[in-house]
Amino acid sequence: MNTTKGKVLNRYHVIFLAQSIMIGTGILSLPQKLSPMGYTQSFMPLLFGVIASLTLFAMVWLCSKFPNDDLFRMNEILLGKWLGKFINLLVIIQFIVFSAGIISNYMHLIQSTALQEQTITLPVLCFLLLLIYIVSGGIKSIARFCIMTFFITIGLFYFTRWAIEKGDPSHFLPLFNFTPQEFYEALKQGYFSILGYELILFYFPYIIDQKKAFRHSLIGIWISITLCFITTAISVMYYSEWQLKNVEFSVLNLFKAGEFTFIERIDIIGITLWVFLILSSITAYVWCAKRGMDTFLKKKKQSYQLYIIALIIFFIVKMPFSREFQEKLFMASNYVGYVLVSWPVFLILIYVIRKKQVQV
Repeated sequence: MNTTKGKVLNRYHVIFLAQSIMIGTGILSLPQKLSPMGYTQSFMPLLFGVIASLTLFAMVWLCSKFPNDDLFRMNEILLGKWLGKFINLLVIIQFIVFSAGIISNYMHLIQSTALQEQTITLPVLCFLLLLIYIVSGGIKSIARFCIMTFFITIGLFYFTRWAIEKGDPSHFLPLFNFTPQEFYEALKQGYFSILGYELILFYFPYIIDQKKAFRHSLIGIWISITLCFITTAISVMYYSEWQLKNVEFSVLNLFKAGEFTFIERIDIIGITLWVFLILSSITAYVWCAKRGMDTFLKKKKQSYQLYIIALIIFFIVKMPFSREFQEKLFMASNYVGYVLVSWPVFLILIYVIRKKQVQV
């Protein structure tokens, strides 16, 4: 049995790990992803919160049966050594590609707004050095960074006050004005924006009060869901339906509605502070990928795996392929993320069937 000796995550760590990992670049384009539903998209984040709560319950229930093991170990126990290792390898690859996708989207944002005539090589290298530094400190270091990130960036919502003043509340009506196909498209594209809470499957063994892990994680999830709901509602009031569909990173454009005589572009402040949110998401995924490599290679406390992961991410972000190919690759990784969210339900069925045979 893989026994985890050090339990280092208290309730605040668990709350903000769940909250901050969910807020990456997804929320920046959430209104655009929900645009198939037009103005009726504003309630969708609440539905996402319900789905996240239900799937979180399955995750925590499974983890409670293996309190000292993460998902990598659970896969090997329930599926067998070789099939479990194969699934773990796929999970590691998914985390690396998913992380590269978030970094690539953020660098695309920077290049399209602030650094239009420069390459992104140096920003990517600086970003990866920060990532390595934070991840080297372990999951507790990442949790502390998530707490700091929340309090540094929460003030950005102040800059949406002008969008609220200029918005039109009548856009909320009529309610439920969408087709089943439009609902499906919005659900499929929009749920990407709240992925991240599923990583509790990997840091659960480090939680001190595991019996309250569900409650604490649920608080973090609904903090993020509330922020997504407010952002979407403001976007619906402020934008036209055409703008919701076609304006990329529309949330940052909400800041441009602000009026300060001493600041020419408020959105640049948002882009600058958003690096904390990106780092809080990426560091957790990279930490999980490193744990997977440690398990796969049966080596502990080795740092070179982290550098290998960073190099792979750098190659993916800078790979000499078209933006269209990169988007298809990252989208495929997102869909694998959906599989990971529902994976605990499958493992629970296996556990119930093989309960007498499984030795934890």
